[in-house]
Amino acid sequence: MSERPIHRRAAGRAACVTRACAFHRAALCLLLAGSVAACDRRVQVAGPPEGPREGGAAGQAAAENAAPPPAQAGAAPPGPAPAGAEAAATKGAPAAEGAPAPPPANAAELARPAKCGGVPPLKLTLVASGFDQPTYVAAPPGDPARLVVLEKPGILRLVKDGAVQPAPFLDVRSRVFFPAPNAEGGLLGLAFHPDYARNGRFWLHYSSAPRGNVVIEEWKRGAQGEGAAHPEPVRSLVDVKHGAWNHVGGMLAFGKDGHLYAAIGDSARSPSPAADLTSKLGKILRIDVDQPGKAPAGNMTSGDPMIWDYGLRNPWRFSFDRLTGDLYIGDVGQKSWEEILVERPGQGRNDYGWEAMEGAHCYPPGAACKPRGVPPAVEHPRSEAGSIVGGYVYRGAKIPCLRGRYLYADYVTGRFFSFVWDGKAATDRAELTTALSPNGLPASFGEDAAGEIYVVMFNTGRIYRIDPG
Repeated sequence: MSERPIHRRAAGRAACVTRACAFHRAALCLLLAGSVAACDRRVQVAGPPEGPREGGAAGQAAAENAAPPPAQAGAAPPGPAPAGAEAAATKGAPAAEGAPAPPPANAAELARPAKCGGVPPLKLTLVASGFDQPTYVAAPPGDPARLVVLEKPGILRLVKDGAVQPAPFLDVRSRVFFPAPNAEGGLLGLAFHPDYARNGRFWLHYSSAPRGNVVIEEWKRGAQGEGAAHPEPVRSLVDVKHGAWNHVGGMLAFGKDGHLYAAIGDSARSPSPAADLTSKLGKILRIDVDQPGKAPAGNMTSGDPMIWDYGLRNPWRFSFDRLTGDLYIGDVGQKSWEEILVERPGQGRNDYGWEAMEGAHCYPPGAACKPRGVPPAVEHPRSEAGSIVGGYVYRGAKIPCLRGRYLYADYVTGRFFSFVWDGKAATDRAELTTALSPNGLPASFGEDAAGEIYVVMFNTGRIYRIDPG
């Protein structure tokens, strides 16, 4: 199986564009091989973890079956909702359909593990639609009424009580950069401060103009309240040379220790900088947002003081179990294996092996090596998954029999998976694709203030919630 050009930065960007277009144009555009201009801006394959690769036919078929007719290039931001179900979701559906669930009355109940046989019936409920290449969804802590959706070109959209608000929460398009339609840069990550309701602080992860550096910045709520952010950033925490072509990472989240964690991919360089402790590329960073110039205790003691974990290829999405504090990392594979890593609270400074290892296997395939690094909790061969999307452990109130189960997906095949981590190993693994009947390709997950889980469909511009079936 030949290696994808998209993973070799020097191998020719025209070939990368050809593959990206071939994948999504099957459903959304005309197939014009090698032409960046041919790729309609609204269906760029770049924002999610990665585009198709070897064995991606299933993902192409999923896109063909799921995607609606493409919007015209340069179309206006979401405005009035279309008719029917889309209108209900966009303009403000009943609380049972569009609005996030209220906070649980008894938090202790959510701590109890599920004592049910197997996985309960599930479904995806459309919450909002009409987004331009959505990459992530998040909620301000303690706010049951609001969600914020990131759009890859640089707009943060506010969804209030199930209705997309006409004015952006924040517009950073002038700051965001990605060099071509199939580049993985753009606006990728958002984290609200745990005490956001009081202090209004939040952080963004994006690739910046004009050179594609990876930037992590602090922002703040606007003077007018919850409806909009202040138009200028407070300060920059990270500004690292990258290029924003591939393997950007993009996730931000606060751990139970109060520190901000950030994922940055290895930029698809070869040899990879993932094991280089002087580089922020191919790493999980851990930052004290009150003293960003000072390394938090427990970080790496040599090399870059922000490094928490290393040896990662493209940790597109990670999350913390809001009950246990366990860290779940979805690291996108290169050629043969996709992996999910699980890390106990406070147990950082781990080498996850790339690029000597891909999953639990020597890299390149067939090579002999001495195994290096922490092995994955779960790995998927390329026949099952092509670009892994890390998800969340369910801790919501609406589906008691799902509690404690980790849900994740694959962007290329459109499949959904799950397992239960028992502290040492992944148990009770189950595929959820048939149960959820996804209509689109999942690029990301998100949580609301009550712990309910959402799915972001990049290729259709829709946000769904996982509900009881």
